[in-house]
Amino acid sequence: MKTKAVRIHGVNDLRLEEFELPEIKDDEILARIVSDSICMSSHKLALQGAAHKRIRYDLSKQPCIIGHEFCGTLEKVGPKWAGQFKPGDKFAIQPALNYPDETGAATLWAPGYSYEYIGGDATYIIIPKEVMEMGCLLSYGADNFFMGSLSEPVSCVVGAFHAQYHTHGGSYVHDMGIVEGGSIALLAGVGPMGLGAIDYAIHAPRKAARIIVTDIDDTRLNRAAELLSAGEAKKNGVELIYVNTKDITDPVEHLKKLNGGKLFDDVFVFAPVKPVVEMGDKLLGRDGCLNFFAGPTDTAFSAGFNFYNVHYESHHIVGTSGGNTDDMKESLAMMASGQLNPVFMITHVGGLDAVPSTTIDLDKIPGGKKLVYTHKKIPLTAIADLAKKGSLNDGGLGPLYTGLAEICGRHNGLWSKEAEDYLLANAPEI
Repeated sequence: MKTKAVRIHGVNDLRLEEFELPEIKDDEILARIVSDSICMSSHKLALQGAAHKRIRYDLSKQPCIIGHEFCGTLEKVGPKWAGQFKPGDKFAIQPALNYPDETGAATLWAPGYSYEYIGGDATYIIIPKEVMEMGCLLSYGADNFFMGSLSEPVSCVVGAFHAQYHTHGGSYVHDMGIVEGGSIALLAGVGPMGLGAIDYAIHAPRKAARIIVTDIDDTRLNRAAELLSAGEAKKNGVELIYVNTKDITDPVEHLKKLNGGKLFDDVFVFAPVKPVVEMGDKLLGRDGCLNFFAGPTDTAFSAGFNFYNVHYESHHIVGTSGGNTDDMKESLAMMASGQLNPVFMITHVGGLDAVPSTTIDLDKIPGGKKLVYTHKKIPLTAIADLAKKGSLNDGGLGPLYTGLAEICGRHNGLWSKEAEDYLLANAPEI
Protein backbone atom coordinates (compact mmCIF):
# COMPACT_ATOMS: atom_id res chain seq x y z
CA MET A 1 0.00 0.00 0.00
CA LYS A 2 1.06 3.62 -0.49
CA THR A 3 1.99 5.93 2.34
CA LYS A 4 2.69 9.64 2.51
CA ALA A 5 5.53 10.54 4.84
CA VAL A 6 8.10 13.19 5.65
CA ARG A 7 11.58 11.74 5.16
CA ILE A 8 15.03 13.15 5.87
CA HIS A 9 17.52 13.09 2.99
CA GLY A 10 20.22 15.30 4.53
CA VAL A 11 20.80 18.47 6.54
CA ASN A 12 17.52 20.43 6.62
CA ASP A 13 16.37 18.33 3.66
CA LEU A 14 12.94 17.10 4.70
CA ARG A 15 10.55 16.03 1.96
CA LEU A 16 6.89 15.09 2.00
CA GLU A 17 6.77 12.09 -0.34
CA GLU A 18 4.43 9.34 -1.41
CA PHE A 19 5.87 5.86 -1.84
CA GLU A 20 4.94 2.19 -1.69
CA LEU A 21 5.27 0.21 1.51
CA PRO A 22 6.31 -3.44 1.07
CA GLU A 23 4.06 -6.24 2.26
CA ILE A 24 4.56 -6.83 5.95
CA LYS A 25 6.54 -9.85 7.11
CA ASP A 26 5.21 -12.40 9.57
CA ASP A 27 6.94 -10.56 12.42
CA GLU A 28 5.81 -7.02 11.46
CA ILE A 29 2.66 -4.92 11.89
CA LEU A 30 1.05 -2.42 9.53
CA ALA A 31 -0.30 0.66 11.33
CA ARG A 32 -2.17 3.85 10.58
CA ILE A 33 -0.81 7.02 12.21
CA VAL A 34 -3.38 9.58 13.33
CA SER A 35 -1.33 12.15 15.28
CA ASP A 36 2.28 13.08 15.93
CA SER A 37 3.78 15.75 18.15
CA ILE A 38 6.85 17.44 16.71
CA CYS A 39 9.80 17.24 19.09
CA MET A 40 12.84 19.48 19.38
CA SER A 41 14.87 16.29 18.94
CA SER A 42 13.56 16.08 15.37
CA HIS A 43 14.70 19.67 14.83
CA LYS A 44 18.18 18.63 15.99
CA LEU A 45 18.01 15.66 13.62
CA ALA A 46 17.24 18.01 10.73
CA LEU A 47 20.17 20.24 11.70
CA GLN A 48 22.63 17.34 11.86
CA GLY A 49 21.38 15.11 9.05
CA ALA A 50 23.56 12.04 8.55
CA ALA A 51 25.83 13.13 11.41
CA HIS A 52 23.09 12.40 13.96
CA LYS A 53 23.95 9.46 16.19
CA ARG A 54 20.68 7.65 15.57
CA ILE A 55 20.94 7.70 11.77
CA ARG A 56 21.51 4.16 10.58
CA TYR A 57 21.58 4.33 6.78
CA ASP A 58 23.09 6.36 3.96
CA LEU A 59 20.33 8.96 3.71
CA SER A 60 21.10 9.65 0.05
CA LYS A 61 20.06 6.07 -0.70
CA GLN A 62 17.71 5.20 2.16
CA PRO A 63 15.95 8.25 3.62
CA CYS A 64 14.24 7.74 6.98
CA ILE A 65 10.76 8.75 8.15
CA ILE A 66 10.96 11.35 10.92
CA GLY A 67 8.79 11.82 14.01
CA HIS A 68 8.67 9.75 17.18
CA GLU A 69 5.76 11.05 19.30
CA PHE A 70 2.93 9.31 17.52
CA CYS A 71 -0.34 7.54 18.10
CA GLY A 72 -2.65 5.56 15.85
CA THR A 73 -4.36 2.25 15.21
CA LEU A 74 -3.08 -1.14 14.10
CA GLU A 75 -4.24 -2.17 10.63
CA LYS A 76 -2.75 -5.61 9.95
CA VAL A 77 -0.91 -7.84 12.40
CA GLY A 78 1.69 -10.39 11.31
CA PRO A 79 1.10 -13.99 12.48
CA LYS A 80 3.89 -13.86 15.07
CA TRP A 81 2.06 -11.17 17.05
CA ALA A 82 -1.56 -12.18 16.44
CA GLY A 83 -1.89 -13.45 20.00
CA GLN A 84 -0.85 -10.11 21.49
CA PHE A 85 -2.27 -7.49 19.14
CA LYS A 86 -5.24 -7.15 16.83
CA PRO A 87 -6.36 -4.76 14.07
CA GLY A 88 -8.15 -1.74 15.46
CA ASP A 89 -6.07 -1.53 18.63
CA LYS A 90 -4.92 1.97 19.54
CA PHE A 91 -1.21 2.22 20.24
CA ALA A 92 1.68 4.41 21.25
CA ILE A 93 5.37 3.54 20.87
CA GLN A 94 8.36 3.94 23.16
CA PRO A 95 10.98 5.03 20.59
CA ALA A 96 14.05 4.34 22.75
CA LEU A 97 14.29 0.67 21.79
CA ASN A 98 17.77 -0.13 23.13
CA TYR A 99 17.73 -3.08 20.74
CA PRO A 100 20.85 -5.26 21.11
CA ASP A 101 23.24 -5.61 18.19
CA GLU A 102 25.16 -8.77 17.30
CA THR A 103 27.50 -8.20 20.26
CA GLY A 104 24.64 -7.74 22.70
CA ALA A 105 25.25 -4.01 23.13
CA ALA A 106 22.23 -1.73 23.04
CA THR A 107 21.89 0.20 19.77
CA LEU A 108 20.64 3.75 19.31
CA TRP A 109 18.03 2.69 16.74
CA ALA A 110 14.75 4.52 17.14
CA PRO A 111 11.58 5.08 15.11
CA GLY A 112 11.71 8.57 13.66
CA TYR A 113 15.47 8.43 13.14
CA SER A 114 16.69 5.03 12.06
CA TYR A 115 14.09 3.34 9.85
CA GLU A 116 12.78 3.54 6.32
CA TYR A 117 9.23 2.53 7.14
CA ILE A 118 8.44 3.71 10.66
CA GLY A 119 8.19 7.24 11.96
CA GLY A 120 5.43 9.46 13.27
CA ASP A 121 5.14 11.82 10.33
CA ALA A 122 3.43 9.39 7.97
CA THR A 123 -0.02 8.16 7.08
CA TYR A 124 0.87 4.45 7.28
CA ILE A 125 3.93 2.68 8.67
CA ILE A 126 5.38 -0.77 9.16
CA ILE A 127 6.32 -1.54 12.76
CA PRO A 128 9.43 -3.76 12.76
CA LYS A 129 9.96 -6.77 15.01
CA GLU A 130 12.38 -4.87 17.27
CA VAL A 131 9.55 -2.72 18.65
CA MET A 132 7.50 -5.73 19.75
CA GLU A 133 10.49 -7.76 20.92
CA MET A 134 11.57 -4.96 23.25
CA GLY A 135 8.03 -4.47 24.60
CA CYS A 136 7.85 -0.98 23.10
CA LEU A 137 4.50 -1.29 21.29
CA LEU A 138 2.14 -0.06 23.99
CA SER A 139 -1.61 -0.33 24.24
CA TYR A 140 -3.40 3.00 24.49
CA GLY A 141 -6.88 3.02 25.98
CA ALA A 142 -8.01 6.65 25.96
CA ASP A 143 -10.77 7.97 23.68
CA ASN A 144 -8.51 10.39 21.80
CA PHE A 145 -5.22 10.32 19.90
CA PHE A 146 -3.47 13.55 20.91
CA MET A 147 -2.79 12.34 24.46
CA GLY A 148 -1.06 9.30 23.00
CA SER A 149 1.22 11.65 21.07
CA LEU A 150 2.05 13.41 24.34
CA SER A 151 2.90 10.19 26.19
CA GLU A 152 6.51 10.20 24.96
CA PRO A 153 7.30 13.76 26.12
CA VAL A 154 5.46 13.12 29.39
CA SER A 155 7.56 9.97 29.86
CA CYS A 156 10.68 12.14 29.57
CA VAL A 157 9.45 14.11 32.58
CA VAL A 158 8.59 10.93 34.49
CA GLY A 159 12.04 9.53 33.72
CA ALA A 160 13.74 12.70 34.91
CA PHE A 161 12.02 12.49 38.30
CA HIS A 162 12.91 8.81 38.63
CA ALA A 163 16.54 9.49 37.65
CA GLN A 164 17.14 11.84 40.59
CA TYR A 165 19.17 10.22 43.34
CA HIS A 166 20.25 10.85 46.89
CA THR A 167 22.67 9.22 49.32
CA HIS A 168 23.28 8.40 52.97
CA GLY A 169 26.55 8.94 54.80
CA GLY A 170 28.57 5.77 55.05
CA SER A 171 26.65 4.01 52.29
CA TYR A 172 27.18 3.72 48.55
CA VAL A 173 23.55 2.84 47.90
CA HIS A 174 21.62 5.51 45.99
CA ASP A 175 18.00 6.29 46.82
CA MET A 176 16.41 6.85 43.43
CA GLY A 177 13.87 9.61 42.87
CA ILE A 178 13.21 13.04 44.36
CA VAL A 179 13.29 13.59 48.11
CA GLU A 180 9.78 12.84 49.34
CA GLY A 181 8.51 15.75 51.40
CA GLY A 182 11.51 17.83 50.30
CA SER A 183 11.86 20.88 48.07
CA ILE A 184 12.13 21.25 44.28
CA ALA A 185 13.20 24.18 42.10
CA LEU A 186 12.11 24.08 38.46
CA LEU A 187 14.21 26.67 36.64
CA ALA A 188 12.94 28.14 33.34
CA GLY A 189 10.06 25.84 34.15
CA VAL A 190 6.97 27.12 32.31
CA GLY A 191 7.74 25.93 28.80
CA PRO A 192 5.88 22.84 27.55
CA MET A 193 8.17 20.36 29.28
CA GLY A 194 8.31 22.47 32.43
CA LEU A 195 4.51 22.50 32.59
CA GLY A 196 4.57 18.73 32.24
CA ALA A 197 7.00 18.59 35.16
CA ILE A 198 4.76 20.75 37.34
CA ASP A 199 1.76 18.58 36.49
CA TYR A 200 3.65 15.40 37.34
CA ALA A 201 5.24 16.86 40.48
CA ILE A 202 1.90 17.73 42.05
CA HIS A 203 0.07 14.55 40.99
CA ALA A 204 2.68 11.78 41.16
CA PRO A 205 2.64 9.31 44.07
CA ARG A 206 6.01 10.62 45.35
CA LYS A 207 5.81 14.34 46.09
CA ALA A 208 7.91 17.17 47.41
CA ALA A 209 6.37 19.45 50.03
CA ARG A 210 7.31 22.64 48.16
CA ILE A 211 7.87 23.39 44.46
CA ILE A 212 9.19 26.75 43.28
CA VAL A 213 8.97 27.46 39.53
CA THR A 214 10.94 30.25 37.87
CA ASP A 215 10.86 32.04 34.54
CA ILE A 216 11.53 35.57 33.26
CA ASP A 217 8.24 36.15 31.43
CA ASP A 218 5.10 37.19 33.32
CA THR A 219 2.76 36.11 30.55
CA ARG A 220 4.09 32.56 30.59
CA LEU A 221 4.13 32.47 34.39
CA ASN A 222 0.56 33.75 34.66
CA ARG A 223 -0.67 31.20 32.15
CA ALA A 224 1.12 28.43 34.03
CA ALA A 225 -0.44 29.60 37.30
CA GLU A 226 -3.86 29.53 35.65
CA LEU A 227 -3.42 26.04 34.21
CA LEU A 228 -1.64 24.51 37.21
CA SER A 229 -2.68 26.57 40.19
CA ALA A 230 -1.36 26.80 43.70
CA GLY A 231 -4.83 25.72 44.82
CA GLU A 232 -4.66 22.52 42.78
CA ALA A 233 -1.24 21.79 44.21
CA LYS A 234 -2.45 22.44 47.75
CA LYS A 235 -5.25 19.89 47.28
CA ASN A 236 -2.48 17.37 46.63
CA GLY A 237 -0.42 18.39 49.64
CA VAL A 238 2.10 20.54 47.76
CA GLU A 239 2.97 24.22 48.13
CA LEU A 240 3.49 25.66 44.62
CA ILE A 241 5.11 29.07 44.09
CA TYR A 242 5.75 30.85 40.76
CA VAL A 243 8.54 33.46 40.61
CA ASN A 244 9.74 35.86 37.92
CA THR A 245 13.50 36.18 38.55
CA LYS A 246 14.17 38.69 35.76
CA ASP A 247 14.55 41.79 37.95
CA ILE A 248 15.63 40.15 41.20
CA THR A 249 19.15 41.24 42.15
CA ASP A 250 20.03 38.00 43.94
CA PRO A 251 17.66 35.28 42.71
CA VAL A 252 19.46 32.52 44.63
CA GLU A 253 18.97 34.28 47.96
CA HIS A 254 15.38 35.20 47.05
CA LEU A 255 14.45 31.59 46.20
CA LYS A 256 16.19 30.39 49.34
CA LYS A 257 14.02 32.73 51.45
CA LEU A 258 10.89 31.41 49.72
CA ASN A 259 12.05 27.94 50.66
CA GLY A 260 12.10 28.72 54.37
CA GLY A 261 15.72 29.86 54.34
CA LYS A 262 16.92 26.53 52.98
CA LEU A 263 18.55 25.38 49.76
CA PHE A 264 16.86 22.72 47.60
CA ASP A 265 16.91 18.95 47.55
CA ASP A 266 16.16 18.66 43.81
CA VAL A 267 16.75 21.20 41.05
CA PHE A 268 15.64 20.80 37.42
CA VAL A 269 17.03 23.02 34.65
CA PHE A 270 14.77 23.38 31.60
CA ALA A 271 16.89 25.77 29.50
CA PRO A 272 20.40 25.17 28.12
CA VAL A 273 21.55 28.58 29.33
CA LYS A 274 24.80 28.87 31.27
CA PRO A 275 23.58 31.33 33.95
CA VAL A 276 20.50 29.17 34.59
CA VAL A 277 22.61 26.04 35.04
CA GLU A 278 24.98 27.88 37.36
CA MET A 279 22.07 29.26 39.37
CA GLY A 280 20.82 25.71 39.73
CA ASP A 281 24.19 24.65 41.09
CA LYS A 282 24.08 27.42 43.71
CA LEU A 283 20.57 26.39 44.80
CA LEU A 284 21.56 22.85 45.75
CA GLY A 285 21.52 21.95 49.43
CA ARG A 286 23.47 19.11 51.01
CA ASP A 287 23.05 15.88 49.01
CA GLY A 288 21.19 17.93 46.41
CA CYS A 289 20.71 16.59 42.88
CA LEU A 290 20.60 18.79 39.77
CA ASN A 291 18.87 17.42 36.69
CA PHE A 292 20.00 19.08 33.45
CA PHE A 293 16.83 18.35 31.50
CA ALA A 294 17.36 20.76 28.61
CA GLY A 295 19.09 19.26 25.60
CA PRO A 296 21.54 21.74 24.02
CA THR A 297 22.29 21.87 20.30
CA ASP A 298 25.79 23.22 21.00
CA THR A 299 28.05 20.19 21.35
CA ALA A 300 30.51 22.30 23.37
CA PHE A 301 27.92 23.69 25.80
CA SER A 302 29.35 23.97 29.30
CA ALA A 303 28.75 25.76 32.58
CA GLY A 304 30.49 26.15 35.92
CA PHE A 305 29.80 23.64 38.68
CA ASN A 306 31.08 23.92 42.25
CA PHE A 307 33.24 20.86 42.79
CA TYR A 308 34.07 21.87 46.35
CA ASN A 309 30.41 21.16 47.04
CA VAL A 310 30.54 17.95 45.04
CA HIS A 311 33.24 16.77 47.44
CA TYR A 312 32.06 18.19 50.76
CA GLU A 313 28.30 18.65 50.31
CA SER A 314 27.60 15.53 48.22
CA HIS A 315 26.17 17.51 45.32
CA HIS A 316 25.46 15.50 42.19
CA ILE A 317 24.15 16.00 38.68
CA VAL A 318 22.20 13.87 36.25
CA GLY A 319 21.08 14.34 32.67
CA THR A 320 18.17 12.48 31.17
CA SER A 321 17.27 12.21 27.50
CA GLY A 322 13.92 10.49 27.21
CA GLY A 323 12.14 8.03 29.45
CA ASN A 324 12.17 4.25 29.37
CA THR A 325 9.30 1.90 28.65
CA ASP A 326 8.16 1.79 32.28
CA ASP A 327 8.10 5.61 32.34
CA MET A 328 5.91 5.64 29.25
CA LYS A 329 3.57 3.02 30.71
CA GLU A 330 3.26 5.16 33.84
CA SER A 331 2.51 8.20 31.67
CA LEU A 332 -0.19 6.38 29.70
CA ALA A 333 -1.78 4.99 32.87
CA MET A 334 -1.82 8.37 34.63
CA MET A 335 -3.30 10.08 31.57
CA ALA A 336 -5.95 7.38 31.13
CA SER A 337 -6.96 7.72 34.79
CA GLY A 338 -7.12 11.52 34.59
CA GLN A 339 -4.25 12.07 37.05
CA LEU A 340 -2.26 13.85 34.33
CA ASN A 341 -3.74 16.13 31.70
CA PRO A 342 -0.84 17.44 29.60
CA VAL A 343 -3.09 19.01 26.96
CA PHE A 344 -1.75 22.43 27.98
CA MET A 345 1.50 21.46 26.23
CA ILE A 346 -0.23 21.81 22.84
CA THR A 347 -0.24 25.33 21.39
CA HIS A 348 -0.36 24.64 17.63
CA VAL A 349 -2.03 22.17 15.28
CA GLY A 350 -1.42 21.36 11.64
CA GLY A 351 -1.36 18.69 8.99
CA LEU A 352 1.32 16.50 7.47
CA ASP A 353 2.15 19.21 4.93
CA ALA A 354 3.25 21.50 7.79
CA VAL A 355 5.87 19.09 9.13
CA PRO A 356 8.99 19.95 7.05
CA SER A 357 9.00 23.70 7.66
CA THR A 358 7.80 23.35 11.25
CA THR A 359 10.54 20.86 12.11
CA ILE A 360 13.30 22.94 10.53
CA ASP A 361 12.11 26.21 12.12
CA LEU A 362 10.93 24.74 15.43
CA ASP A 363 13.38 26.74 17.54
CA LYS A 364 11.99 29.96 16.03
CA ILE A 365 8.29 29.20 16.55
CA PRO A 366 7.01 30.35 19.94
CA GLY A 367 4.69 28.32 22.13
CA GLY A 368 4.58 24.70 23.17
CA LYS A 369 4.02 21.42 21.38
CA LYS A 370 3.11 21.40 17.69
CA LEU A 371 0.55 18.64 17.07
CA VAL A 372 0.04 17.33 13.56
CA TYR A 373 -2.69 15.11 12.16
CA THR A 374 -0.97 13.10 9.50
CA HIS A 375 -3.93 12.43 7.19
CA LYS A 376 -4.82 16.12 7.02
CA LYS A 377 -3.61 19.13 5.04
CA ILE A 378 -3.55 22.21 7.27
CA PRO A 379 -0.91 24.93 7.75
CA LEU A 380 0.58 25.03 11.23
CA THR A 381 -1.79 27.21 13.23
CA ALA A 382 -1.60 28.53 16.77
CA ILE A 383 -4.71 27.70 18.79
CA ALA A 384 -4.74 31.35 19.87
CA ASP A 385 -4.97 32.43 16.19
CA LEU A 386 -7.86 30.16 15.15
CA ALA A 387 -10.57 32.81 15.54
CA LYS A 388 -8.62 35.42 13.58
CA LYS A 389 -7.80 33.00 10.76
CA GLY A 390 -11.44 31.95 10.69
CA SER A 391 -12.66 35.53 10.28
CA LEU A 392 -10.19 36.05 7.42
CA ASN A 393 -11.16 32.73 5.80
CA ASP A 394 -7.42 32.10 5.63
CA GLY A 395 -6.56 29.65 2.86
CA GLY A 396 -10.24 28.92 2.37
CA LEU A 397 -10.31 27.14 5.74
CA GLY A 398 -12.40 29.77 7.53
CA PRO A 399 -15.25 27.48 8.63
CA LEU A 400 -12.76 24.91 9.98
CA TYR A 401 -10.83 27.52 11.93
CA THR A 402 -14.00 29.15 13.26
CA GLY A 403 -15.40 25.84 14.42
CA LEU A 404 -12.16 24.91 16.14
CA ALA A 405 -11.91 28.36 17.76
CA GLU A 406 -15.40 28.00 19.25
CA ILE A 407 -14.59 24.54 20.60
CA CYS A 408 -11.25 25.58 22.09
CA GLY A 409 -12.92 28.62 23.63
CA ARG A 410 -15.23 26.29 25.54
CA HIS A 411 -12.16 24.45 26.86
CA ASN A 412 -10.24 27.43 28.30
CA GLY A 413 -8.27 27.90 25.09
CA LEU A 414 -7.01 24.32 25.14
CA TRP A 415 -7.12 21.45 22.69
CA SER A 416 -9.59 18.66 23.46
CA LYS A 417 -11.19 15.46 22.19
CA GLU A 418 -14.05 17.60 20.87
CA ALA A 419 -11.59 19.70 18.86
CA GLU A 420 -9.77 16.61 17.61
CA ASP A 421 -13.00 14.95 16.49
CA TYR A 422 -14.08 18.12 14.69
CA LEU A 423 -10.73 18.46 12.91
CA LEU A 424 -10.69 14.81 11.85
CA ALA A 425 -14.21 15.11 10.47
CA ASN A 426 -13.84 18.45 8.69
CA ALA A 427 -10.22 19.16 7.73
CA PRO A 428 -9.12 18.41 4.15
CA GLU A 429 -7.26 15.18 3.50
CA ILE A 430 -3.57 15.32 2.59
